[in-house]
Amino acid sequence: MASDRQPQAQMITRTNNTGLISYHGSPMLGDDEDELSKSALLAFRVKEEAFNKKKMEVREKVHAHLGRVEEETKKLAEIRGELEALEDPRRKEVTTVRKRIDLVIKELKPLGQSCHKKEREYREALEAFNEKNKEKAQLVARLMELIAESERVRMKKLEELNNTIESLSQLVPR
Repeated sequence: MASDRQPQAQMITRTNNTGLISYHGSPMLGDDEDELSKSALLAFRVKEEAFNKKKMEVREKVHAHLGRVEEETKKLAEIRGELEALEDPRRKEVTTVRKRIDLVIKELKPLGQSCHKKEREYREALEAFNEKNKEKAQLVARLMELIAESERVRMKKLEELNNTIESLSQLVPR
């Protein structure tokens, strides 16, 4: 019987020392998990900063292009008016360029909408990520409570059995 109690005591000691059990059943140190969480959070922040930087670059390029396109549109409208008044032989070419500019303007609008949509999706994904992270923390806390409670119950039961064995051994003459 003493040999049966020893593995149980070792298992309880191992559970007490680690506090957490990984998915594969092997113990994980709390510090290692904390480091992994910090590392993942740092990597996420780095990626988020890179994403925000790239987003700002794209936004600046789009705004720059929109400003230039508007300026060019105004200039072309003036030139077009002058050409129509002069009936310049370049009128056909100006019309072609004007049509291409109109096409570019039409293409810029969906790009701007796409930027806004992706920003909204990013915010939604970030919110979902934060909610899941909070849920994970709550579940880990609950797991820790369950493990601690289980250990208390098991130790109490083990002490009761030990007391029963001691009382039986006192009743049995040697």
